[in-house]
Amino acid sequence: MRVSLSRILLLSATTVSLAAAGGAARAETQLNYWLWDALQAPHYAECAAAFTAKHPDITVKVTQYGWLDYWTTLSTGFVSGEAPDVFADHLRSYPEFVANQQIMDLTPMVERDKVDTKIYSPGLVDLWTRDGKLYGMPKDWDTVALVYNKEMLDKAGVTVDELKSATWNPKDGGSFEKILAKLSLDANGKRGDEAGFDPKNVVQYGLITPKIDGYGQTQWSWLAVSAGFKFIDEPWGTKYHYDDPVLAETLTWLRDLSLKKGYGLPQKDVGALGGTALLGARKGAIVADGSWNSTWYAKNVSFPYGFVPLPKGPQGRKSMFNGLGDSIWTGTKHPDEAWEWVKFLGSADCQSIIGKAGVVFPAIPSAAKIAQDAFAGRGQDVTAFTSEATPDQTFLYPITDYSPQILSTMNVAFDRIFLEDVPVAPLLKEANDQVNALFE
Repeated sequence: MRVSLSRILLLSATTVSLAAAGGAARAETQLNYWLWDALQAPHYAECAAAFTAKHPDITVKVTQYGWLDYWTTLSTGFVSGEAPDVFADHLRSYPEFVANQQIMDLTPMVERDKVDTKIYSPGLVDLWTRDGKLYGMPKDWDTVALVYNKEMLDKAGVTVDELKSATWNPKDGGSFEKILAKLSLDANGKRGDEAGFDPKNVVQYGLITPKIDGYGQTQWSWLAVSAGFKFIDEPWGTKYHYDDPVLAETLTWLRDLSLKKGYGLPQKDVGALGGTALLGARKGAIVADGSWNSTWYAKNVSFPYGFVPLPKGPQGRKSMFNGLGDSIWTGTKHPDEAWEWVKFLGSADCQSIIGKAGVVFPAIPSAAKIAQDAFAGRGQDVTAFTSEATPDQTFLYPITDYSPQILSTMNVAFDRIFLEDVPVAPLLKEANDQVNALFE
């Protein structure tokens, strides 16, 4: 989903208005730029200042909304005619914007100005392209890895190397489940791999699973795809495979891990804060999290922690690969100036500024390396995320039409699966039929 904890907690808008550098005369045009990440907002303000220095007749007002408000406010803006000129866009949402003719095709400007889109990491341009038209300038990318509490590992006798080399399968959980059992602790001090462990009275869980949703970026997709599941056959596909027995088997394992075995935090106890904050609150030893939350751990966690790659499943290690983009609203009154800003956002000049901040991995590889060095400079080894960013270890975020409707249908099904002890396969078959009926 790509939601940092700061995005969830910051529900009111924050605005930074930038004037031209050096006390220059008032600019003729002011652009509005929206994004949802509070950690990135001040650094995009730096990009805006650098942009205005090159374009003294244009200023940029950077506005940040919390994730829960962002999309609602944006949709309202489209209807009222008050949407931002340029905004940070998500793969989940842009197909709907394209269908509603709310974002511009950038291809004519790219071709006119001879913008080199080959400078971005492989695959990112393809994510934002439909029928040969580019709807978002690549902004950054992310993968998923495991975050662990080192103190809890040490007390359980689990080494970081063991966790790094963990394997998983949906039948018995592999060595990963054995590790989670060791890391689970009941109120009587019994661990999950010891006789007498009480799964109904757990004070420390081996695994924290964030709030489940129908795409499961950090929750379940990395497990299911590593066992052979695939959402769709190709980007913009029209047939989902939620009825795959592999997914039913995977979700049954994950559900039973919490409801029956006591090695995973039950979904009813996850709440609004999600997995990131729950690991910070020491409710469990391990959580699968996105690279976009790395900075949150540096700012908020007081205990030793680290990142390791995901466990290897029957098909290897698999992380969802997601990339954000910047889009231009078709209703902007300043299309030429908006394009200049988007072009700058996608340039090495701006992406290097973002890289130096060490908050995300920018789309340009050289800027992503700057970000990796910035993370390392504050003591964070993020190679668990970067090492997974290869074609054989990643799969694409499912890009199709009807994403909001698909998520609505599947979220209902997943809630039943993880909150109730119901047979998984029939429920997935019913939901999958509803999803695929959208394309008929």
